[in-house]
Formats: sequence, C-alpha cells, structure tokens
Amino acid sequence: MLMFRGISHSLLLLTTIAATLAGCGKKSEDQGSSPNGQIVARVGDQVVTVQELDTEFRWNNVPNDRQHDPAIVKRILGELVTRKYLVQQALAAKLDREPSILLDLLRAREQVLANAFGSRQISTRASVLSKADIDKFIANNPSKFANQQIMNVDQITIPFNQSTQSAIEATKDLNSLEEVDQKLTSIGVPHGRSTGTLNSAEVPDDLLKSIQAKRPGDVFFARAGQNGVFFQIKSTEPHPVEGDAAVALARQLLRIDMLRTESSIASVAANMEAKYEGDYAKIMADQSEKPKGN
Repeated sequence: MLMFRGISHSLLLLTTIAATLAGCGKKSEDQGSSPNGQIVARVGDQVVTVQELDTEFRWNNVPNDRQHDPAIVKRILGELVTRKYLVQQALAAKLDREPSILLDLLRAREQVLANAFGSRQISTRASVLSKADIDKFIANNPSKFANQQIMNVDQITIPFNQSTQSAIEATKDLNSLEEVDQKLTSIGVPHGRSTGTLNSAEVPDDLLKSIQAKRPGDVFFARAGQNGVFFQIKSTEPHPVEGDAAVALARQLLRIDMLRTESSIASVAANMEAKYEGDYAKIMADQSEKPKGN
C-alpha cells in the first residue's frame, strides 16, 4: 500500500508540474502582444522583454550605471537569447515530459521561493536596525573592525566528503603542513598546496578564537564550500575598518547573522511541522537525539 501511495503521489506531482509549465508557455506566447517598446528580441515564437533583461542584469550584479554599456548589453542579452533558444530545443525534444527533469524544475521553483521568503524576512528586520544597534555590534566585535587583521597563510586543500573524513582524523595531531602533505600523499588523498589570505572579519568566531588561542605555526582545519583546508598562519597585517566603511560592514555582517538565525528557526519549525514515515521516522528521530558536537 505504501508503494502505491508513493507512486500515486509522484504522478499527481508530475501532473501538477506539467500543468504549471503549460501555463508558463501560454504566458510566454501572450507576451507577444506586449507593446513593442517592451520587447527587445524575438527567438522563434518567444520574446525577450525589458523586464527579463533587467532580471538578467540583477542576477549578474550589473550596476545601474553600466546597464546601457553596449559591451555589457551585448553579452547579457546574447546569453539570454541563447538560453531561450536552448529551451526551445529542449521543449521540441520533449525533455519537459521526463519525470526527473520535472522534479528538477520543481526543486528550482521551491529554492527560488524559499530564498525570496528568507530575503524578505531579513530585509524587514535589517531595515529597522538603529544606529545604536550598529554601534553596539562594532564595539562588541573589535576583531572585525578596529582590530581587523589580514592573515597570510600557507594552505593545503582537499575535497571534503565522506571518503576524506578518515584522512582529516589521521592528520589532526600533526604539527606542520609538511607532515600533513606527506600523510595525505601516503594515504592517497588528492590535495593541492598554495598560499592565500584570511580576513579576521570573515572568519567564524569559534575558529578565530582557536587561532588567537594557539601558538604561531599551529595547523588549523576549516571547511570552505565543497573543500576542506589545512592552513598555517605565516604573518598578519593590521587592517582597521572605521567610519562609514565600518557601518557598511556591520550592516552586512548583521544580515549574515540574521540569515543564520532565520535558517535555524525555519529548520526547527519545519521539523516540528513535518511527519516522517517508515524508516525515515527512525532516522530523523535518531538525528534529532544526537548530542551536539557529533
């Protein structure tokens, strides 16, 4: 019974997505009746509107004063037209009817809506920040402002995944990057060595405290996106941030803190609302009971 319920739900989901896509296609066709002043290009039976071009500028972080630069317009509009053409080819090949692609489209829609809701929540909270809030944050975080430092580092980068977790454990007591390099080579973990910089304003507070507490030359490890990084600090340079620059940085860092808080609240609320079934109920219950730090 559970298997049949799952299949029925999937079919209903895919039917719903297909109907949504059909609606989108109708909307695209209807755009052809827009005033010519709003259309900047035509690709087959589709049009490219001024609003779509403005969205591309936003996604590409093109400032307002550069949006009439012929070179930038040519690049952005060319990429948009190419995408429209490829979408037409995909529809002609009936790729929009494949279940896995329909689910990918649904996921993309959910991600955009989730991000939009989170951004709106953060913007609302950030808009009411007072001067006192900003001043207090700056005073409470000297390492990010008056005492900000640029740290020059030597580093070794590895892919971070389940297979390299044992390598991280095997290197945790080593005292130099040379030893880490040798160990990773001996156990066959791909890695690269380079130099880089860290800004104390961008380092997580717990890692920054560890850096400040340990001796020069100690090896640290941190996550960086899809990678893990072993690093040693070779030198530091003072980089104080004051005045208007400090206020702008404080607003940016406060937004990041708000985003983390909002994500945490949403995660708790979602798990309270969710009702897991079958084996997943036990898995999720076990995860929630794990002690912190594991």
